[in-house]
Amino acid sequence: MQSFEINKADLERIHQALAGDDAELKTVLEDYHASEIAIIFEKLTQEERERIINVLPVDEASDVISEMDEEHHPEDILFKLDPEKRSDIIEELDYDDATDIISQLEEHEQHEILKDVDEEDATEIRSLLNYDEDTAGGLMNTDIIKVNIHMDKKQALDEIIHQSEEMEEFYTIYVVDDRDTLKGILSIKDVIKSRVDAHVADLVKTDHIYVKADMDQEDVAKLFSQYNLNSIPVVDDYMRLLGRITVDDIIDVMEEENTEDILKISGVSEDEELSGNWQDAIKSRLPWLIINLGTAFMAASVIRGFDSTLAKLSIISAYMTIIAGMGGNAATQALAVTVRRISLNDLNDKQARETVLKEFLVGMINGACNGVIVFCVALFYDQNPMLGVVLFLAMTGNLIIAGLTGASIPLLLKRVGIDPAVASSIIITTFTDCFGFFLPLYLASKLLL
Repeated sequence: MQSFEINKADLERIHQALAGDDAELKTVLEDYHASEIAIIFEKLTQEERERIINVLPVDEASDVISEMDEEHHPEDILFKLDPEKRSDIIEELDYDDATDIISQLEEHEQHEILKDVDEEDATEIRSLLNYDEDTAGGLMNTDIIKVNIHMDKKQALDEIIHQSEEMEEFYTIYVVDDRDTLKGILSIKDVIKSRVDAHVADLVKTDHIYVKADMDQEDVAKLFSQYNLNSIPVVDDYMRLLGRITVDDIIDVMEEENTEDILKISGVSEDEELSGNWQDAIKSRLPWLIINLGTAFMAASVIRGFDSTLAKLSIISAYMTIIAGMGGNAATQALAVTVRRISLNDLNDKQARETVLKEFLVGMINGACNGVIVFCVALFYDQNPMLGVVLFLAMTGNLIIAGLTGASIPLLLKRVGIDPAVASSIIITTFTDCFGFFLPLYLASKLLL
């Protein structure tokens, strides 16, 4: 099955249905999955979205709202709904999804929404709102199935059946003691296949992965990837079971973190929404461009220091831009690989040294290969072998510098507690531009004049 993409025919069909009565609109919407409706919402006005949510049954309306991207503000739709419909939707949502949406509202708006919600649901959501949204506590769902370690097989099965009535799906059964302390995990298969007189204590697996509520969501995602998990329990500092995180939540986290890293490396603030307006884009990007302008002046100052060399050998200026540009490209490659390695797994000292050494060798070999090409071009067009030597050395040197800075700068920034994806590209561009101009000019002044 192919992924859904909005096309003109779908939009026209939805708009025609919106022009009709609710019955016609509801009939048309039945042909679309909740996630597809959420995608269609990207092309609709706020009023049209609210109309569709009001027409849909509560269970499907909750699915659509939970599938919406954060940047399309599902919280605004939810807040403007009739209080009764709004409460029904919130009570239908998983606690973690409801919390994610409600957390985007102002505090007084959160209070207004939750006062109409079932007290048990409201209490669970309020407790989740206390956690930072980028932590395990902010990701977790408090809907879990747990059994006491002192139960026998029959008691455990009865408890599992009772607790699962309100849950759509579950991956793991958690075992706790009388104080709700996590003791391990239990497989439903093991419970069913066990002897009639078996006890939970005999079946529990105590060797299991868990996370603390304050763990960063990126570290949680690494655990899911490393151990191929479907879910993971969340505990407090006293090992009391708080909730669970499931793999569907982690997929969203990985997408969010990857997008964040790409934007940071490009010098774009993570606060800029991909579908945001031009004012937000300017506000996000202009500060970084001004910083880049400052580093460009630094590179220009290098050229000013070699006015006499340029006056006597103007041909070198044509090659300087090539050498600087190639250094920038090579540095970006090394930076992307290094930042990705850091994000996937913090590098120890040995791995960091190996990474820098590898990029040094790659830069030297790539620089030499490109340097030979530039040498041949200079020899063919300018009939000047010595100019070719200068360009060969400058190209090789700048790509070595590109590899070294592309690998070492993000590692150093990480070591001092600065996000390497944010600041690395600015520093590295400064190095490759400055040396891209300095090396050919300096070598030319020494070897050609």
